[in-house]
Amino acid sequence: MSTTQATRLLLALAIIIVAARLLGALARRLDQPPVIGEVLAGIALGPTLLHGAVSEAVFPTDIRPFLAALANLGIALFMFIVGLELDHALVRGRGRLAGSVSVSSIVLPFGLGALLSLYLIRDHPSRDPLSFALFMGAAMSVTAFPVLARILTDRNMSHTLVGQVALTCAAVDDVLAWSMLAMVVAVAGAAADQARLLLVLPYLAVMFLLVRPLLSRVATAQRRAGRLTSGTLAVVLAGALLSAAATEAVGLHFIFGAFLFGVVMPREGGAALRAELLERVGQVSSVLLLPVFFIVAGLRVDLSAVGPTGLGELALILLVAIGGKFVGAYLAARANGLPARESGALATLMNTRGLTELVILNIGLQLTLLDTRLYSLMVVMAVLTTAMAGPLLRVLYPPVRYAPAAPVPTAHPG
Repeated sequence: MSTTQATRLLLALAIIIVAARLLGALARRLDQPPVIGEVLAGIALGPTLLHGAVSEAVFPTDIRPFLAALANLGIALFMFIVGLELDHALVRGRGRLAGSVSVSSIVLPFGLGALLSLYLIRDHPSRDPLSFALFMGAAMSVTAFPVLARILTDRNMSHTLVGQVALTCAAVDDVLAWSMLAMVVAVAGAAADQARLLLVLPYLAVMFLLVRPLLSRVATAQRRAGRLTSGTLAVVLAGALLSAAATEAVGLHFIFGAFLFGVVMPREGGAALRAELLERVGQVSSVLLLPVFFIVAGLRVDLSAVGPTGLGELALILLVAIGGKFVGAYLAARANGLPARESGALATLMNTRGLTELVILNIGLQLTLLDTRLYSLMVVMAVLTTAMAGPLLRVLYPPVRYAPAAPVPTAHPG
């Protein structure tokens, strides 16, 4: 890296941090998740405005590979945190309701997304129609667990029946969605990496039979020390990155390795370790690395040339994404005995996609399953479906209705 590149990179990082914090704070003042403002900061600094003049001046081509590398590191840590935040105990006592809502809210949008791909592929040719259809289904099915959890906390809904069921469903959704995406990545790369994919099985065996017990010992040592030491932090971060490298090497994307490393972190006896890891790793990730990812994602979004055809495609994408997720979750919730308002609120929460959707879309772009125009439209869908959650919740489930969680009814009330 030359002196000029180093100077430009440091200036760009400073601009990214400030822009993300300012627009994130503005989004919060507008009663929106900060991720909305941060994504919009990435789009605003991209080629959409002024035909790319801003992005070329602030993020010249010669520093973009360095930004992309930092963005990948940010996504790896983000996926580790997502896996770390999954609470296995959430499903206990609500397994039937959470399972049926999660499956229904994935199967319906997945099927509709696959059908929509048959229409979109005419104007967005893909090298692999099957992978394209599977990818569009997976992209329509995702729910962003971290964003949903933040919305519930900000609205004091975590203690309510709707909030607890939504968290449970989102946790199950995360596992199902990432499993589907892993299948899509495997199918898209099967021609060249079919033999290497067989290494996934020994990788999983190592993670659950060897790494998980070792992490339990790390958690025990941390409890005895009474705090998270730099040595423990180094071991965990190195392990997460090695796991990410392993899945990348066997033909899956590195996000799956980082995610699974977070999943196998011990829950029983490891609460203190998880809490400190979430705080320390989360701060670095949210303040520096994820904003870089938003910028890199925004540099690939170009809405300046979206004409009537693009607007029509966006309308169809929104109809499938919102309608499929909402109807699937609502019908399953009603079938399990939740009242109409609570079912509507739950279906609205399941429509939040946020950063998780951006991660999936960037994988689609890397696999050449999406072109730039369709990628841009899908990013708009991710922003709108996340932004609509707050206003819809105020209508469907106003604060006056918030009450502590009660047992889930076993039969439909009427």
